[in-house]
Amino acid sequence: MSKIKRPRLPLIRISELDSYLFHQGTHYQCYKFLGCHLSESYGEKGLRFVVWAPHASAVSVAGDFNNWTGDGYSLERINQTGLWGGFFRDIKPNSPYKYRITPSNGAAFLKADPYAYQSELRPHTASMTPSPDMYMWKDHKWEAKKKKRQPYKEPILIYEMHFGSWKIKADGSYYTYRELAAEIIPYIKKLGYTHIELLPIAEHPLDLSWGYQVTGYYAPTSRYGKPNDFKYFVDQCHLNGIGVILDWVPGHFCKDDHGLRRFDGEPLYEYSDPKKAEKRTWGTLTFDYGRPEVQSFLISNAIFWLKEYHIDGLRVDAVASMTSLNFDRGDNEEQLKNGWGDDENLEALALIRKLNEVVFRYFPNALMMAEDSSDLPGVSRPTYQGGLGFNFKWDMGWMNDMLTYMEYDPIYRKWHHNLLTFSFMYTYKENFVLPLSHDEVVHGKKSLLNKMPGDQWQQFANLRLLYGYMMVHPGKKLLFMGGEFGQYIEWRDQHQLDWHLFDYPLHHSLFDYVKDLNHFYRHQPALFTLDHDPAGFQWIDADNSEQSIIACIRKSNNPSHNLLIVCNFTPHVYYDFKVGVPAPGTYKEIFNSDSGCYGGSDQLNTSFHFSFPDEWHGQKQHIKIKVPPLAICIFNQVNQIKLPDEEE
Repeated sequence: MSKIKRPRLPLIRISELDSYLFHQGTHYQCYKFLGCHLSESYGEKGLRFVVWAPHASAVSVAGDFNNWTGDGYSLERINQTGLWGGFFRDIKPNSPYKYRITPSNGAAFLKADPYAYQSELRPHTASMTPSPDMYMWKDHKWEAKKKKRQPYKEPILIYEMHFGSWKIKADGSYYTYRELAAEIIPYIKKLGYTHIELLPIAEHPLDLSWGYQVTGYYAPTSRYGKPNDFKYFVDQCHLNGIGVILDWVPGHFCKDDHGLRRFDGEPLYEYSDPKKAEKRTWGTLTFDYGRPEVQSFLISNAIFWLKEYHIDGLRVDAVASMTSLNFDRGDNEEQLKNGWGDDENLEALALIRKLNEVVFRYFPNALMMAEDSSDLPGVSRPTYQGGLGFNFKWDMGWMNDMLTYMEYDPIYRKWHHNLLTFSFMYTYKENFVLPLSHDEVVHGKKSLLNKMPGDQWQQFANLRLLYGYMMVHPGKKLLFMGGEFGQYIEWRDQHQLDWHLFDYPLHHSLFDYVKDLNHFYRHQPALFTLDHDPAGFQWIDADNSEQSIIACIRKSNNPSHNLLIVCNFTPHVYYDFKVGVPAPGTYKEIFNSDSGCYGGSDQLNTSFHFSFPDEWHGQKQHIKIKVPPLAICIFNQVNQIKLPDEEE
């Protein structure tokens, strides 16, 4: 075979500052010079390739243009710290390519570009050369408004979804980013959610991983379209007042041959020590958080999504797997220790703090949410206060306790009352998100509806009560797709949601309930303005375990917005039930999950309730109400009477 000829290769120049910052772990937009980019060199237009491969003895670009041999497209070593680069005029945009890497010993192999903006459609695994980015963003008003947001004091309602299984076409193919924008955005807007949270969108080879085993950290998966199509999806969300949160996976990456594993023939992105590198539970590898170039890679990736795709926040997956050296090691196995003698991964902790500091420097009002199952303190506290620097943390404890409690038959709940109230022992120690997420409705755990005890009517009533209690509990809210209409079968990632259930009245009524509950929440400042301030909550009765009834008040800075809340976790109806109130006056029921329009038994409080001047529940006044079965009812004070001893 004759040697492939091509136009001459001008020398590649990388600024000393870019190189220095990258190797120091402080280049936070290194994707702008690493990878493949449309460029101009010495007056010639073409494609510039730059890759980090310090252990390689040779690197070239391989593709259809040289029969995947790499011949004639060699990269030159730019410096002695492992950067290789080249410039080519004759490689066309939207061409598949890989790097052909020759290790210091052994045979050459092909690797996808870690910084590629687009990948081939699976099962193919090559990166794609870029074409000119012609997308014109229209979300200027949203971006301007975002800079003024106060997320701690605003309503945050998150709809968690998996792009590939929300809805699937009749022929089994996926909806594209653009097609799904037309389907889901009106749906989410009608339901009243403030944000969509997408399970990982970065390129991944295996559908069954749900996106949690990534090969292309800078490429939105090609399953649903091209990068500009995903920009359109985000843009349309913003134009309709919906934020977008991405599930982001810096904890581990998959071992597929074309990915990051032993990228240049040696451990590079992963730890060189197999004991630290292996995530045996998932069959993946842990990033080497102490390596500066890996820090630049990961932090730049977070900035990339927030800056280039206008993403509003990141839900950082599996933080506990990052921060513990023994995350998936059994008690009978050798336990890894750091230099201080404990099992914290100090490099990961430093990386997380650095990540959050950088993100908030660039995007002060971004949402950085930790999915963390550990008891590490200060996860959602600023780094200058000794925290990890996230602004929110998933409350996994509340989720586990509440689902355990709700699965008990109501007759037994009185013996497990602590599960209902224990979260208030710690709820103000972090800025929490209350998640009813995908992990709780898969792998045999059953759907939320199917977890509920009792007959069909009681199952729906229990689920309405669970959602209502979540809404009045301090913290932001998250619900996984399908929960809004009572998906009865647990989530199946290869199948779409059971949309036919809308034909059944109870399911449609549940959808109406979630919609009304969401909009009710968004219009009640008491339910969100003081979410993370103890002044925003007051127990009226937390200890009525015998009847499994709790009563509390949610408060705002304006007392006229305060809400009295009563939850009954049994199927019994109580009449003339006394509830203590802090102020005399008239109270009116403004929400009741037992309403007949939601499939309930219509045990409503339709009249005004005047307070009685008798102490109850430690309060000077009380009202008498009807307590509906397996339901939440919410009251506000219509007017307040000033007692004589309170007058000036």
